[in-house]
Amino acid sequence: MPGTRKLGRTSDHRRAMLRAMVTYLCETGKIETTVTRAKEVRAMAEKMITLGKREDLHSKRQVFSFITKETVAKKVIDELGPKYADRDGGYTRIIKTGVRRGDAAEMAIIELV
Repeated sequence: MPGTRKLGRTSDHRRAMLRAMVTYLCETGKIETTVTRAKEVRAMAEKMITLGKREDLHSKRQVFSFITKETVAKKVIDELGPKYADRDGGYTRIIKTGVRRGDAAEMAIIELV
């Protein structure tokens, strides 16, 4: 997995959280989360979109194995892949929004460009 941030979780919990967040990002196009989580999600989301751009069966199976909803995986392959076909990375944008009131964690919005 890209990055070395542990995010205070075990490896299974961290992988499940990132899978869910990447799925939700591809489904809705925008997530509000902490900055460190957003940076980890960006790496995985960009990898999934890059796999969605390729036309071979292996990359499609990789997308289906990572993204938790079948409809979202199809969206990545059928819509997002062709949408970013002429772009060499940089499919997401992170905008810092300030601190969270409860624990002063730095918050950010991650969205698809």
